Amino acid sequence: MNWKIKENKKDLKTDDKNSRPFSLHPVVLKILAQRGITGSDEIKSFIFPDYDKGVHSPFLFEKMEKAMERLKKIDRKKEKILVFGDYDADGITSALIAKKSLEEAGFETFVYIPHKEKEGYGLNRKAMEKFLEKGVRLVVTTDCGIANKKEIEDMTGRGVDFIVTDHHHIPPEIPDAIAIINPKMKDSGYPFEDLSGAGVSFKFAQAVYETFIPEKKEQIKWLLDLVAIGTVADLVSLRGENRILVKFGLLVLSKTKRVGLQEMFKVGRILVDENNFPDSQKISFQIAPRINAASRMSHAEKALFLLAEDDRVKARDMALELEAQNSSRQKETQQVVAEAEKIVSNIFKDRNFIFIANENFPIGTVGLVAGKLADKFRRPAAILKKGKKTSKGSFRSISQINIIENIEKCRDLLLKYGGHSQAAGITIKNENLEKFYDKMDEIISEEIKELDLSPEVEVDMEIFPGDISFGLAEDLKKLEPFGQGNREPVFLMKNLSIKELKWLGNGEKHLKLFLQPKNKSPKIFEAIGFSMLEKFGDIKIGETIDLVFNLGQDEWNGNKKIQMKIIDLKTSKTD
Repeated sequence: MNWKIKENKKDLKTDDKNSRPFSLHPVVLKILAQRGITGSDEIKSFIFPDYDKGVHSPFLFEKMEKAMERLKKIDRKKEKILVFGDYDADGITSALIAKKSLEEAGFETFVYIPHKEKEGYGLNRKAMEKFLEKGVRLVVTTDCGIANKKEIEDMTGRGVDFIVTDHHHIPPEIPDAIAIINPKMKDSGYPFEDLSGAGVSFKFAQAVYETFIPEKKEQIKWLLDLVAIGTVADLVSLRGENRILVKFGLLVLSKTKRVGLQEMFKVGRILVDENNFPDSQKISFQIAPRINAASRMSHAEKALFLLAEDDRVKARDMALELEAQNSSRQKETQQVVAEAEKIVSNIFKDRNFIFIANENFPIGTVGLVAGKLADKFRRPAAILKKGKKTSKGSFRSISQINIIENIEKCRDLLLKYGGHSQAAGITIKNENLEKFYDKMDEIISEEIKELDLSPEVEVDMEIFPGDISFGLAEDLKKLEPFGQGNREPVFLMKNLSIKELKWLGNGEKHLKLFLQPKNKSPKIFEAIGFSMLEKFGDIKIGETIDLVFNLGQDEWNGNKKIQMKIIDLKTSKTD
């Protein structure tokens, strides 16, 4: 793995007198400066975000007023609202946010989440028609809808109006809806375009509260736990307004009132409460996978019902079922990844785009498998579940290639598509599979010509033994939440002697090192690395290494210690 060390520019204003009142460690000030955050006001707003100042008015969306006007016209005796969502964690949380806010304002509201395998992503006419006889005359989409021009056109002809809340890529032709609330629209009027589906739904909810129940508008903050889950799970940037929504959302999550989440935490042994404050990694690796397991293994509505459930006994039963589905999902994914890697090894010779359409691959795991292949082979990857006449599946990309823009260049070959720069999905006729593969491979190969695709890790800076202290570890936590656009800082320390070495865990694949600087410092640093056996199984006590790591604290039985989290290591070239 190549180590790309950021240039530590001499002009970084780490000693700026305006930043001194914050008493931040010099290393943290350098990291902030590297990320363009310098001076008193910028540092203050980043380290101590202000919810009231930083969360924008929903009415900055040009069409939000129009959406509220349509809600005002609802005949509550005859008209019902359908919230139509998506089956992933962002889609489920955004649907629940819209539903809760509308119900709080007194609207009778249904929620529909499509079946991942049988219906696929986005609106479908058959599902919506079921609600016509129930009195639905308004559909509010969450985390979908922007790519459903035809479906919206068909249902508008049946007397149904649409408010589209979405955050996905804007296609060449957009639906004719009452209002489209999407920050990526050029004329949206909104100053921040990186909201998740849950973030856009929260904007809609804000407008509902301010329009219909202004006396309760402070209560909307209790929806921020859902916003945080959806935002982190969908891998949008955690800068700007998203940082504020997630930072306060994690606070709400630590004291969540949702019985369903509480039972999920108990069943899954997820330590989240006011004494175990959650971070974005807890959402990414423990909470979101359990929510996503529902759609991958059966139906996403099971996760929706759990998050919405108030009865503790029912919630526990649902949480147990979801936990079992998540375990099954993990095993199934491992099997499919192994099979897919064999296929890639056989066919991936002169192609730059990994594309597998297989009738035996379960639709619930295709996105996960595509992501693992893209990471391993450093190429965009697509895994499709092949049906009798059509195939559908998921794409994952590498950071240098915008996959949805490339898919759009091939839209004439597709039945349906949508997504982001790094993740997307399509539905395609089987007769077009080969043409699509060839065209995408040609487009991607042209882009890849100029790229260095060697695995690399970007290092923020080299630090030295004297830099490491509990003060630094505490100040690094002030940079949280970490994620896209605000990754956890990565450090390099050179010339560390391995004084002790242990292999831990099931299969002894996790590495623990005790390291002493070669400059005769008496300090001993503890470092931990997970699933390192295959990569570093031959290292030995007494060797001198350079280490790339994150820095944090580990706490056990009330005792805190500084711990390095290993990313990569190499034998030192100099002593």
